[in-house]
Amino acid sequence: MKLAFIGLGNMGSGIAQNLVRAGFELTVYNRTRAKAEAVANARVADSPAGACGEADAVMTMLADDAAVEGVVFGENGIASALRSGSLHVSMSTISTALARRLTSAHASRGQRFLSAPVFGRPEAAAAAKLVVVPAGEADLIDRMKPVFSAIGRATFVAGSEPWQANAVKVCGNFMIASMLETFGEAFAALRKSGVEPRTFLEIMNTLFSSPVYQGYGAAIANQRFQPAGFALKLGLKDVRLVLALAEESASPMPVASLLRDQFLSAMAHGQADWDWSSVAASAARQAGL
Repeated sequence: MKLAFIGLGNMGSGIAQNLVRAGFELTVYNRTRAKAEAVANARVADSPAGACGEADAVMTMLADDAAVEGVVFGENGIASALRSGSLHVSMSTISTALARRLTSAHASRGQRFLSAPVFGRPEAAAAAKLVVVPAGEADLIDRMKPVFSAIGRATFVAGSEPWQANAVKVCGNFMIASMLETFGEAFAALRKSGVEPRTFLEIMNTLFSSPVYQGYGAAIANQRFQPAGFALKLGLKDVRLVLALAEESASPMPVASLLRDQFLSAMAHGQADWDWSSVAASAARQAGL
Protein backbone atom coordinates (compact mmCIF):
# COMPACT_ATOMS: atom_id res chain seq x y z
CA MET A 1 0.00 0.00 0.00
CA LYS A 2 1.31 3.44 -0.94
CA LEU A 3 0.79 5.92 1.87
CA ALA A 4 1.18 9.65 2.28
CA PHE A 5 1.53 11.36 5.64
CA ILE A 6 0.98 15.06 6.24
CA GLY A 7 1.80 16.78 9.54
CA LEU A 8 5.09 15.87 11.18
CA GLY A 9 4.87 17.51 14.59
CA ASN A 10 5.43 15.84 17.96
CA MET A 11 2.99 13.05 17.13
CA GLY A 12 3.22 12.75 13.37
CA SER A 13 6.97 12.31 13.12
CA GLY A 14 6.93 9.17 15.27
CA ILE A 15 3.93 7.73 13.46
CA ALA A 16 5.47 8.33 10.05
CA GLN A 17 8.76 6.70 11.02
CA ASN A 18 6.93 3.61 12.29
CA LEU A 19 5.09 3.32 8.98
CA VAL A 20 8.43 3.23 7.16
CA ARG A 21 9.76 0.64 9.62
CA ALA A 22 6.68 -1.50 8.93
CA GLY A 23 7.57 -1.55 5.22
CA PHE A 24 5.03 0.88 3.80
CA GLU A 25 6.05 3.02 0.85
CA LEU A 26 5.66 6.49 2.33
CA THR A 27 5.61 10.04 0.99
CA VAL A 28 5.60 12.85 3.55
CA TYR A 29 4.84 16.54 3.59
CA ASN A 30 5.26 19.13 6.30
CA ARG A 31 5.10 22.91 6.19
CA THR A 32 8.61 22.94 7.68
CA ARG A 33 10.49 20.83 5.16
CA ALA A 34 13.29 19.88 7.57
CA LYS A 35 10.81 17.84 9.62
CA ALA A 36 9.82 15.90 6.50
CA GLU A 37 13.44 15.29 5.57
CA ALA A 38 14.05 13.88 9.06
CA VAL A 39 11.78 10.88 8.34
CA ALA A 40 14.30 8.30 7.17
CA ASN A 41 13.60 6.46 3.90
CA ALA A 42 10.47 8.47 3.05
CA ARG A 43 9.98 10.53 -0.09
CA VAL A 44 9.50 14.24 0.58
CA ALA A 45 6.81 16.14 -1.34
CA ASP A 46 6.56 19.88 -1.92
CA SER A 47 2.80 20.18 -1.23
CA PRO A 48 -0.13 18.18 0.16
CA ALA A 49 -1.28 17.51 -3.40
CA GLY A 50 2.18 16.31 -4.36
CA ALA A 51 2.23 13.93 -1.41
CA CYS A 52 -1.05 12.21 -2.13
CA GLY A 53 -1.27 12.11 -5.94
CA GLU A 54 -0.08 8.48 -6.15
CA ALA A 55 -1.21 7.38 -2.69
CA ASP A 56 -3.77 4.71 -1.87
CA ALA A 57 -4.34 6.51 1.43
CA VAL A 58 -3.23 9.84 2.85
CA MET A 59 -3.05 10.31 6.61
CA THR A 60 -3.18 13.73 8.26
CA MET A 61 -2.07 14.64 11.79
CA LEU A 62 -2.60 18.37 12.23
CA ALA A 63 -3.20 20.81 15.07
CA ASP A 64 -6.80 21.93 14.61
CA ASP A 65 -9.76 22.47 12.27
CA ALA A 66 -8.16 25.40 10.49
CA ALA A 67 -4.99 23.44 9.71
CA VAL A 68 -6.97 20.48 8.38
CA GLU A 69 -9.20 22.70 6.25
CA GLY A 70 -6.14 24.40 4.76
CA VAL A 71 -4.41 21.13 3.89
CA VAL A 72 -7.55 19.56 2.42
CA PHE A 73 -9.26 22.46 0.67
CA GLY A 74 -6.48 25.02 0.20
CA GLU A 75 -4.27 25.62 -2.80
CA ASN A 76 -2.56 22.34 -3.79
CA GLY A 77 -4.69 20.60 -1.18
CA ILE A 78 -5.56 16.95 -0.76
CA ALA A 79 -9.04 17.25 -2.20
CA SER A 80 -7.68 18.53 -5.51
CA ALA A 81 -5.27 15.62 -6.03
CA LEU A 82 -6.48 12.48 -4.24
CA ARG A 83 -7.50 9.88 -6.80
CA SER A 84 -11.04 8.56 -7.02
CA GLY A 85 -11.43 5.65 -4.61
CA SER A 86 -8.39 6.65 -2.58
CA LEU A 87 -8.73 7.34 1.11
CA HIS A 88 -8.13 10.26 3.45
CA VAL A 89 -7.59 9.18 7.06
CA SER A 90 -7.79 12.11 9.47
CA MET A 91 -5.94 11.38 12.70
CA SER A 92 -6.30 14.93 14.00
CA THR A 93 -8.41 15.99 16.97
CA ILE A 94 -11.03 18.01 15.11
CA SER A 95 -14.67 18.97 15.55
CA THR A 96 -17.45 16.57 14.70
CA ALA A 97 -18.79 19.28 12.37
CA LEU A 98 -15.58 19.30 10.31
CA ALA A 99 -15.53 15.49 10.20
CA ARG A 100 -19.01 15.54 8.66
CA ARG A 101 -17.91 18.18 6.15
CA LEU A 102 -14.88 16.12 5.16
CA THR A 103 -17.02 13.01 4.72
CA SER A 104 -19.36 14.85 2.37
CA ALA A 105 -16.67 16.75 0.46
CA HIS A 106 -14.58 13.67 -0.26
CA ALA A 107 -17.64 11.66 -1.29
CA SER A 108 -18.63 14.34 -3.80
CA ARG A 109 -15.22 13.85 -5.47
CA GLY A 110 -15.38 10.05 -5.48
CA GLN A 111 -12.83 9.93 -2.65
CA ARG A 112 -13.27 8.12 0.66
CA PHE A 113 -12.81 9.23 4.24
CA LEU A 114 -12.14 7.82 7.72
CA SER A 115 -11.60 9.52 11.04
CA ALA A 116 -8.99 7.71 13.13
CA PRO A 117 -7.79 9.89 16.00
CA VAL A 118 -5.36 8.42 18.51
CA PHE A 119 -4.73 8.47 22.24
CA GLY A 120 -1.14 8.70 23.46
CA ARG A 121 1.69 11.17 23.94
CA PRO A 122 4.67 11.63 21.58
CA GLU A 123 6.66 8.90 23.34
CA ALA A 124 3.80 6.45 22.68
CA ALA A 125 3.71 7.54 19.03
CA ALA A 126 7.45 6.90 18.69
CA ALA A 127 7.11 3.47 20.36
CA ALA A 128 4.09 2.42 18.24
CA LYS A 129 1.94 2.16 21.36
CA LEU A 130 -0.93 4.46 20.45
CA VAL A 131 -4.60 3.59 20.89
CA VAL A 132 -6.27 4.10 17.51
CA VAL A 133 -9.99 4.91 17.30
CA PRO A 134 -11.31 4.70 13.73
CA ALA A 135 -14.88 5.19 12.57
CA GLY A 136 -16.41 4.90 9.13
CA GLU A 137 -17.26 2.27 6.56
CA ALA A 138 -16.21 -1.22 7.61
CA ASP A 139 -14.31 -2.03 4.40
CA LEU A 140 -12.15 1.07 4.85
CA ILE A 141 -11.33 0.17 8.45
CA ASP A 142 -10.40 -3.36 7.34
CA ARG A 143 -8.17 -1.92 4.62
CA MET A 144 -6.31 0.20 7.16
CA LYS A 145 -5.94 -2.39 9.94
CA PRO A 146 -2.32 -3.26 8.98
CA VAL A 147 -1.51 0.44 9.13
CA PHE A 148 -3.14 0.89 12.51
CA SER A 149 -1.31 -2.19 13.83
CA ALA A 150 1.99 -0.64 12.72
CA ILE A 151 1.47 2.48 14.83
CA GLY A 152 -0.54 1.33 17.83
CA ARG A 153 -1.04 -1.25 20.55
CA ALA A 154 -4.84 -1.40 20.20
CA THR A 155 -7.59 -0.39 17.78
CA PHE A 156 -11.20 0.30 18.81
CA VAL A 157 -13.88 0.94 16.17
CA ALA A 158 -16.10 3.81 17.34
CA GLY A 159 -18.89 3.52 14.79
CA SER A 160 -19.93 3.58 11.16
CA GLU A 161 -19.89 7.39 10.81
CA PRO A 162 -16.45 9.07 10.81
CA TRP A 163 -17.53 11.89 13.14
CA GLN A 164 -18.26 9.35 15.87
CA ALA A 165 -14.52 8.76 16.27
CA ASN A 166 -14.04 12.47 16.83
CA ALA A 167 -16.77 12.43 19.47
CA VAL A 168 -14.88 9.65 21.28
CA LYS A 169 -11.60 11.55 21.01
CA VAL A 170 -12.85 14.85 22.40
CA CYS A 171 -14.72 13.07 25.21
CA GLY A 172 -11.57 11.10 26.01
CA ASN A 173 -9.50 14.27 26.12
CA PHE A 174 -12.17 15.82 28.35
CA MET A 175 -11.69 12.92 30.78
CA ILE A 176 -7.92 13.43 30.79
CA ALA A 177 -8.32 17.19 31.28
CA SER A 178 -10.67 16.51 34.19
CA MET A 179 -8.04 14.28 35.76
CA LEU A 180 -5.39 17.00 35.36
CA GLU A 181 -7.64 19.49 37.12
CA THR A 182 -8.51 17.15 39.99
CA PHE A 183 -4.87 16.22 40.52
CA GLY A 184 -4.00 19.92 40.61
CA GLU A 185 -6.70 20.68 43.17
CA ALA A 186 -5.78 17.69 45.35
CA PHE A 187 -2.05 18.43 45.24
CA ALA A 188 -2.65 22.08 46.14
CA ALA A 189 -4.72 21.09 49.21
CA LEU A 190 -2.13 18.49 50.27
CA ARG A 191 0.81 20.85 49.87
CA LYS A 192 -0.97 23.38 52.10
CA SER A 193 -1.64 20.55 54.58
CA GLY A 194 2.03 19.57 54.73
CA VAL A 195 1.57 16.27 52.88
CA GLU A 196 4.09 15.28 50.21
CA PRO A 197 2.23 15.06 46.84
CA ARG A 198 4.47 12.20 45.68
CA THR A 199 3.28 10.08 48.59
CA PHE A 200 -0.32 10.79 47.61
CA LEU A 201 0.52 9.94 43.98
CA GLU A 202 1.94 6.58 45.05
CA ILE A 203 -1.29 5.83 46.92
CA MET A 204 -3.42 6.83 43.93
CA ASN A 205 -1.35 4.66 41.60
CA THR A 206 -2.29 1.64 43.72
CA LEU A 207 -5.98 2.53 43.21
CA PHE A 208 -5.89 3.62 39.56
CA SER A 209 -3.60 1.40 37.52
CA SER A 210 -3.27 3.73 34.57
CA PRO A 211 -0.28 5.14 32.65
CA VAL A 212 -2.27 8.37 32.37
CA TYR A 213 -2.43 8.74 36.16
CA GLN A 214 1.20 7.68 36.55
CA GLY A 215 2.67 9.93 33.88
CA TYR A 216 0.60 13.06 34.34
CA GLY A 217 0.46 12.66 38.10
CA ALA A 218 4.25 12.62 38.27
CA ALA A 219 4.48 15.69 36.02
CA ILE A 220 2.11 17.64 38.28
CA ALA A 221 3.70 16.41 41.53
CA ASN A 222 7.12 17.47 40.25
CA GLN A 223 5.76 20.61 38.56
CA ARG A 224 7.46 19.47 35.34
CA PHE A 225 5.55 21.24 32.60
CA GLN A 226 8.20 21.89 29.97
CA PRO A 227 8.92 20.82 27.30
CA ALA A 228 5.32 20.21 26.33
CA GLY A 229 4.21 16.84 25.06
CA PHE A 230 0.80 18.39 24.35
CA ALA A 231 0.56 22.16 24.55
CA LEU A 232 -1.98 23.75 26.89
CA LYS A 233 -3.36 25.90 24.07
CA LEU A 234 -4.30 22.68 22.25
CA GLY A 235 -5.90 21.38 25.44
CA LEU A 236 -8.08 24.49 25.52
CA LYS A 237 -9.01 23.82 21.90
CA ASP A 238 -10.11 20.31 22.82
CA VAL A 239 -12.18 21.52 25.78
CA ARG A 240 -13.96 23.87 23.38
CA LEU A 241 -14.55 20.97 20.99
CA VAL A 242 -16.19 18.87 23.69
CA LEU A 243 -18.38 21.82 24.66
CA ALA A 244 -19.46 22.08 21.02
CA LEU A 245 -20.33 18.37 21.05
CA ALA A 246 -22.27 18.90 24.28
CA GLU A 247 -24.30 21.64 22.64
CA GLU A 248 -25.04 19.76 19.44
CA SER A 249 -26.12 16.66 21.38
CA ALA A 250 -28.01 18.60 24.09
CA SER A 251 -25.85 16.94 26.75
CA PRO A 252 -24.90 19.34 29.56
CA MET A 253 -21.22 19.11 30.57
CA PRO A 254 -20.77 21.56 33.46
CA VAL A 255 -17.31 20.25 34.34
CA ALA A 256 -16.15 21.06 30.81
CA SER A 257 -17.22 24.68 31.36
CA LEU A 258 -15.12 24.81 34.53
CA LEU A 259 -12.16 23.34 32.66
CA ARG A 260 -12.47 26.00 29.96
CA ASP A 261 -12.14 28.70 32.60
CA GLN A 262 -9.16 27.01 34.25
CA PHE A 263 -7.41 26.64 30.90
CA LEU A 264 -8.15 30.29 30.10
CA SER A 265 -6.62 31.28 33.45
CA ALA A 266 -3.49 29.30 32.60
CA MET A 267 -3.34 30.95 29.17
CA ALA A 268 -3.58 34.37 30.82
CA HIS A 269 -0.56 33.48 32.95
CA GLY A 270 1.61 32.71 29.92
CA GLN A 271 1.28 28.92 29.88
CA ALA A 272 0.00 28.51 26.30
CA ASP A 273 3.06 26.53 25.18
CA TRP A 274 3.56 24.62 28.44
CA ASP A 275 2.25 21.07 28.72
CA TRP A 276 -1.49 20.93 29.33
CA SER A 277 -0.85 19.30 32.70
CA SER A 278 0.23 22.80 33.79
CA VAL A 279 -3.47 23.61 34.19
CA ALA A 280 -2.73 22.33 37.71
CA ALA A 281 -0.80 25.55 38.29
CA SER A 282 -4.11 27.44 38.14
CA ALA A 283 -5.39 25.44 41.12
CA ALA A 284 -2.14 26.13 42.96
CA ARG A 285 -2.37 29.85 42.34
CA GLN A 286 -5.97 29.92 43.55
CA ALA A 287 -4.76 28.22 46.74
CA GLY A 288 -2.18 30.94 47.28
CA LEU A 289 0.80 28.72 46.40
